[in-house]
Amino acid sequence: MAPKKLEPGSKYAYLDKNGDGVVSDEEMMMEEKMIELEDLRSDMENEDKKQDAQRNMAWFALFGMLLYPALVVISIWANLAQAADVLGDIAPTYFVSVAAIVAAFYGKEALSARRGDSVKVSQRK
Repeated sequence: MAPKKLEPGSKYAYLDKNGDGVVSDEEMMMEEKMIELEDLRSDMENEDKKQDAQRNMAWFALFGMLLYPALVVISIWANLAQAADVLGDIAPTYFVSVAAIVAAFYGKEALSARRGDSVKVSQRK
C-alpha cells in the first residue's frame, strides 16, 4: 500500500505524529484507538450518571414513602382533618406506585449483580 502523503495545510496533518509528512498505518491506528477510548470513556461517564440518577430517584421515592405517614399525622395535629382525609385516601395508590419504583430499581441492581455487569459498559462493534 502506498504511503499516505499529506497536502500542505491538510486537515489530517494532526495525524502525522512524527512530522515526516506521511501518515503511517501505525499513526492511523493510534488515532482510531484514541477515538475508541474517548467513546468508551464517554459511554462510561453517561452510564455512571444514569445510575446515579436512578439511585437518587429510588432513594427520594423511598424517603417520600417513609415520610408520608408523618405528613398525615402532622395534618391531624394541625387540625386539618380534610387534608388528613385526602392524604389517607390517596395513600394506597401512592404506596403502590412508590413501591414499584423502588422494587424496579433494586430488581435491576440484583439482576445486574447476578449477570456480573453492574459496572461494565457494553462496547459497540
